[in-house]
Formats: sequence, C-alpha cells, structure tokens
Amino acid sequence: MPPLPDLERAVMDVLWSADRPLTARDVQQALSDRALATTTVLTVLGRLERKGLVSRAKAGRAYQYRPRSSREEHIAELMRDVLDAAPDRAAALASFLGTVPPDDRKTLRDLLR
Repeated sequence: MPPLPDLERAVMDVLWSADRPLTARDVQQALSDRALATTTVLTVLGRLERKGLVSRAKAGRAYQYRPRSSREEHIAELMRDVLDAAPDRAAALASFLGTVPPDDRKTLRDLLR
C-alpha cells in the first residue's frame, strides 16, 4: 500500500483522533482550515473506503465513518510493504537500524524480548 496523499492522510488523521465515528460534515469541520466542500470530503471518504481504510454505517440520513485499523496498524502495514519490496531484507533492515536513534533502538530491543 503506497503512502496516502496529503488530503487522504489529513482525513485519516481526523478519523484516527476521533473517539467516535464521524460524518463527512464532522470531518469537514475538523479540517475547517482547508475550506473543503462537503462533496470533496465525501469523495475522499469514498476513496478511503474503496482502499479498505474506512468503513461506513448509516446513521439517520447520513453515513458515519470510522477507520478499519488504528494509525499504528496502518503504519506497520506500510513498513511491511516497504520491507517486502526490498530484494535484500537483511540489508534493508541493517540500513534502517543504522538510522534509528538510540532511544528507538532500546525500544526495539525491549519489544523483541
């Protein structure tokens, strides 16, 4: 799965930060600094639904949207996809670990135990 375009990522950030499912109007209000039309938000939500990143459920006359997975699960999937594309996984991992700050290396060691 390729990284999300800017607007799709912004919409996902709103959904991931919410503590409940949101309507397109809720998302539009959360992104009010971008002055988006409701139809634009609906188009983006439709794309995200086709990509399998959000689900929707009817709530009265509107639909409510929620992420299908957490932000962390999505990031992990992106990392797996990138690693799967590497012809030499060990070299890719070694190169990555060479760029990881010491605190993150400690976290990785702790998680592997």
